[in-house]
Amino acid sequence: MSGDAGLAALSAATADFAAARDWQPWHTPKNLVMALSGEVGELTALFQWLTPEQSAAVMADEEAAADVRDELADVVLYLVQLARVLDVDLIEAANAKLARNEHRFPASGVDQRA
Repeated sequence: MSGDAGLAALSAATADFAAARDWQPWHTPKNLVMALSGEVGELTALFQWLTPEQSAAVMADEEAAADVRDELADVVLYLVQLARVLDVDLIEAANAKLARNEHRFPASGVDQRA
């Protein structure tokens, strides 16, 4: 399954999940951004007091790894829902942003006049 097809399926699954619970009235851009921010905060809390070395090895600890996967999943789920509500193609937006960044931050040794 390609990333784009997987993202579309995930978006549809989140829409179905919300619809089955009649949550759509609360899935406004504002509420979804706030929920997304909260989940990013929960992910951040897992790394907050770790040294760089500890953070690089966090997935070696089974319990910590499970927590990281859960919080990453929450972040992705809210991001996908927000994109759906705003009618943003995340793959297209990310590729466009990456292309802009290629011009803004050229790799070392690349002729910037091109």
